[in-house]
Amino acid sequence: MSQTTNQPQVLELRYGMNPHQKQAKLIGEGTLPIKVVNGDPGFINLLDAFNGFQLARELRRATGLPAAASFKHVSPAGAAVAAPLTPELKKAYFVEGLELSPLATAYARARGADRMSSFGDAAALSDIVDASTAQLLKREVSDLVVAPGYTDEALEILRAKKNGGYLILQIDPDFVPNPVETRTLFGMTLQQERNDAVIDETALERIVTENKELPENAKRDLLIALVTLKYTQSNSICYTLDGQTIGIGAGQQSRIHCTRLAGDKADRWFLRQHPTALNMAFRQGLSRAEQNNAIDLWLEEELTPVEQAAWEACFEQVPARLTREEKREWLSKLQGVSYGSDAFLPFRDNLDRASRSGVKYVVQAGSSMRDEEVVKAANDYGMVMAYSGVRLFHH
Repeated sequence: MSQTTNQPQVLELRYGMNPHQKQAKLIGEGTLPIKVVNGDPGFINLLDAFNGFQLARELRRATGLPAAASFKHVSPAGAAVAAPLTPELKKAYFVEGLELSPLATAYARARGADRMSSFGDAAALSDIVDASTAQLLKREVSDLVVAPGYTDEALEILRAKKNGGYLILQIDPDFVPNPVETRTLFGMTLQQERNDAVIDETALERIVTENKELPENAKRDLLIALVTLKYTQSNSICYTLDGQTIGIGAGQQSRIHCTRLAGDKADRWFLRQHPTALNMAFRQGLSRAEQNNAIDLWLEEELTPVEQAAWEACFEQVPARLTREEKREWLSKLQGVSYGSDAFLPFRDNLDRASRSGVKYVVQAGSSMRDEEVVKAANDYGMVMAYSGVRLFHH
């Protein structure tokens, strides 16, 4: 890390948000908590790295487990903590046969949450990166990694990625930012206290539904949802299960659209574990990214004739598509899902939609004009719902 100094520290960047936006730089008050170990960062790289690392660090603190986030365009595509993978998930996440450390398992889960969105991600890791995690990163399409440190073996592996151009960032895990943050927009400076709300189990204490049984695994998953939402562009909704996100709806103007988007992603995550998806006979030489896209198109109900022909060319044997009834039958097995909202739920329609994706546990801010209506919806479905009492907007 940089030596302590009273002078502002400056890190020159490739360019700003877009290549035509020049004079891009990172300016720190005194010592910069970030070190460029390899590569050449751009503006968006650092936005994703700083948000992603905060998310991974807070997940580590909230759960005590190694954590990872897969970030794209200043919102998480996925986030997770270390938890054993089922054989089905190993196959769905393309890690079958790999020896994964706990940190590597957390990243495999974070990336597997939404592999379409994670393509070309910023990988944020809570712990020192080991060789197992580095090997997993090396084989995936990723733009950068940010972590508190790297073993020598991990660095050797990662420095060879992208012909030596892979961006490797090391960040001080104990860095405490100034409590007041500023942002310049349209030539004017905005100022506020930074969002230092601590997410822990106290956010789950106020249960307002008839059903008040909240098991430990659900508490963990609800905390993962809340921490993830803290670093997701608002409005935002997050579905979680088994120590990871399975659907994130970010940046929508209507909360129900967030719920639908995240729910549709959760459904696709589960449908990817259907036996037909796990046993597809892909054409030899098809890359993992191409296989991933082919599975995604398999879930679509309508393709153009050109799309259909290109899709069929991906296989040695073209798989049968699931009917709507078959999809619904499979999705009925998705149970015990947790659901978090970054603000209050204004209407019951959010829980009506969430129920179709196996949601059993809910955390939201509360204090809506229609709280009574939303609580009734939760009771109608036998859900457990807690009011966190804190809004987590992020822009």
